[in-house]
Amino acid sequence: MVGGRLAPPVDLIRNASLFLDFDGTLVEIAARPDAVIVTDRLRAILGALEAALPGRVAIVTGRPLAQVAALLDVSALALSGSHGAEMLWPDGRRIDIPPPLWLAPTISRIAGFSEGRAGVLVEEKPFGVAIHYREAPDEERACLRFAESLAHSSDIELLHGKMVVELRMPGADKGAAVSAFMKQAPMMGTVPLVFGDDVTDEAAFAMARTLGGSGVLIGDERPSAARYRLPAVSDALDWLEAAAMVPA
Repeated sequence: MVGGRLAPPVDLIRNASLFLDFDGTLVEIAARPDAVIVTDRLRAILGALEAALPGRVAIVTGRPLAQVAALLDVSALALSGSHGAEMLWPDGRRIDIPPPLWLAPTISRIAGFSEGRAGVLVEEKPFGVAIHYREAPDEERACLRFAESLAHSSDIELLHGKMVVELRMPGADKGAAVSAFMKQAPMMGTVPLVFGDDVTDEAAFAMARTLGGSGVLIGDERPSAARYRLPAVSDALDWLEAAAMVPA
């Protein structure tokens, strides 16, 4: 028992397809996205898991697909980036969704808005754009009102975070990515097992339940659709390392 929620038994790996978040699950969260440390141990664990579950291991992350591919050798793994908007199978099949038509002009408008607002950071993404105001807390109200005005004028989803607001393409999430992978061989007919740490992983946890599988929350206890929990990234790596040795 881990703080009221069970730790997952390692034999859950049998007949499972494994879906792994990246930041906060496989690597410690860093101050900057490019500052994460991918260890040789993590690379070895992913290799062992792929050998144990050939074609049934996926990285499902909010990072852009190309960014994760640069950090990891994903040639033998399935991969979903940008919260389900990008999909890549180990055999090279992929789903490439064109950027929404509103993205370029919206980025331009936000750049104009942020000009002269010290501390407001604009982060461009493949399918959205984020406005960070962590270093300009007095600009919070202005940032939120401006983002809301843009979201109401187009087919844009508005996501609120800690000192950030993001405008993104609606319809894609990590749950949809899990569902899409599970409809394809060799994952079809197995049970999804999802590891994640953030609220953005909740859609994947819920989809795992719908498909007869389970979610594993990494980190502190909180309300979640995950059935199981492990306290930290180090515990997740220990579990994955042990699970890779479980006989099929």
